[in-house]
Amino acid sequence: MPRRADPALRSLLVERAARMLAAREPVTLRALVEGTGASTMAVYTHFGGMPGLWSAVRQEGFTRLAARLAAVPRTGDPVHDVAAHGVAYARNALEAPELYRAMFDARADLADAEAADATFQRLVDAVARARDEGRLDPGTDPLALATRSWAAGHGLVSLVVQGVLPAAVLAPQASATTVALLTAAGDDPDRCRASVERAWAAG
Repeated sequence: MPRRADPALRSLLVERAARMLAAREPVTLRALVEGTGASTMAVYTHFGGMPGLWSAVRQEGFTRLAARLAAVPRTGDPVHDVAAHGVAYARNALEAPELYRAMFDARADLADAEAADATFQRLVDAVARARDEGRLDPGTDPLALATRSWAAGHGLVSLVVQGVLPAAVLAPQASATTVALLTAAGDDPDRCRASVERAWAAG
């Protein structure tokens, strides 16, 4: 009789696979379940095989990011809220660096690509609100500006997660980059700096 899926074991295997991947350890069925009390069949029970496991690892990264972004409160300052999404993104990466690395490994398909895309859409929506409330130029393209902001932030966070840069540089460098992008899009420099730095100080 086939065993039923166990959510706790599934989560354990996902996180273990992410750690092994980050540590550049060979991820075999036997190595993955070693010490878990599970058999190699658990990978088939929960994921249908190794391709399904890697898909689940990527999806888990985006699931956690979505939860982190959903917890960002809406304030009366839309530029603060744009920056707060960057803070949440960085915190998610620093708290689960193995999953952060894995979630951008496009060799594995995502089970729910739309859910992953929705995490980026939150930033697009935050930029659109800043434009609509008069902090940015009326002609600002939220998608283009959010893409530039995410690309810069992702690059910085990745360097910190990989140990190339110390974590101490993250807040000041991310703040400076965000201020530069948003002031170029029309926000007042002093007001923008205050909004962005307040978000990073809180985060």
